[in-house]
Amino acid sequence: MNFEFLVNGKNVSVDVNPKKSLLNILRDELNMLSVKEGCGKGECGACTVLMNGKRVNSCLVPAFQLNGAVIYTIEGIMDWQSYKAMEKAYIEFGSVQCGFCMSGFLISTLSLMNENDNKISEDEMKWKLGGNICRCTGYTKIIEAVDFLSKQNELMSKVKRDFSNAFIEKI
Repeated sequence: MNFEFLVNGKNVSVDVNPKKSLLNILRDELNMLSVKEGCGKGECGACTVLMNGKRVNSCLVPAFQLNGAVIYTIEGIMDWQSYKAMEKAYIEFGSVQCGFCMSGFLISTLSLMNENDNKISEDEMKWKLGGNICRCTGYTKIIEAVDFLSKQNELMSKVKRDFSNAFIEKI
């Protein structure tokens, strides 16, 4: 079947089995290699993308849910003003080692920041990032980076603007 949706701001049309996962469509059909398969069960977060303004595990989204959807991967958000600051903080706080999980963590961090207007508590960070697993760095340095980012009022505003530009007008 044919499915039409937006990926990173571009119209996409794919002819695939309706049960094929968004993860496999992104990797196999669209060559979006930042989206990784860690578990294939929605437990590790390595395949996290933004879909219609919300974070989702792309391994759990079947193609039949994609018509008219708006999807963003790391490849698409690298140009966002908010992304560059987040990437820098993750690096400066030593939150990255092998990098396998980082695209999922960065997408989840963007989503977390978009959902909040004020400083984010450590408990909320742990809860909202809980769907992402890091086997190398651990979580302390990731939480430190997200805590630092959440205290940047200007950055929080940039995240909301980036989300608005990417999703509000297109959904």
